[in-house]
Amino acid sequence: MEYTVQKLGSLAGVSTRTLRYYDEIGILKPARINSSGYRIYGQAEVDRLQQILFYRELGVSLDRIKEIVTAPSFDGAAALIEHREKLLEKKEQIELLIANVDKTIALTEGRMNMSNKEKFEGFKKKMIDENEEKYGKEIREKYGDDTVDKSNGKLQNMTKKQHDEVTALADQVTETLAVAFKTGDPAGELAQKAADLHKQWLCYYWNEYSKEAHAGLAQMYVDDERFTAYYDKAQPGTAEFLRDAIHIYTGMKK
Repeated sequence: MEYTVQKLGSLAGVSTRTLRYYDEIGILKPARINSSGYRIYGQAEVDRLQQILFYRELGVSLDRIKEIVTAPSFDGAAALIEHREKLLEKKEQIELLIANVDKTIALTEGRMNMSNKEKFEGFKKKMIDENEEKYGKEIREKYGDDTVDKSNGKLQNMTKKQHDEVTALADQVTETLAVAFKTGDPAGELAQKAADLHKQWLCYYWNEYSKEAHAGLAQMYVDDERFTAYYDKAQPGTAEFLRDAIHIYTGMKK
């Protein structure tokens, strides 16, 4: 069966403008253009649109989706299995948050007690899932499944007091790093303070600390464009500056 832009948009629940944009950026081209100049989509394009919408639902950027679905090695069947696993994880997270809300309602109505730890379980699970989605593959390849699983377990068991402390530490790292960057000296007192605060922050998540691992993570901030973009969003070059400061702090500077 073939579809025009209007019919495919109606079928998939997306606007014709979106479909035209997908054509423009090369993520979903029509099968052909008919004699009247209309875009015509076939079954292959319908299947690809479904994959695109699955990835969008999981929060994957259009640039990344394009890389995935246009790759010669793309396997649609394997992608569907992966989508299902991710959606099940999302379902588990939503169910945990619903249970959390139900418990909180019962607490406010005086029908049950709820520990402070229970109040934040759903949110911590969401943080773990988001980190896995964004950085899980790279981190697991670098440090191993056991290390990452222990780190996730430590986060899941974090108390509210610890959560408040690590959140405050993260703000201190950002603020100190911003001031230190202006000095241009990664070996300076402020930069080394930022490196030390960064270590303290890491220790809330890592099961064990090592200078080698700390230096390796700092290098990843530069090697991985997603980390670089995070640190460089306020001032370009911050990721490299932090890397240099941490390498000096850990004694790993080459």
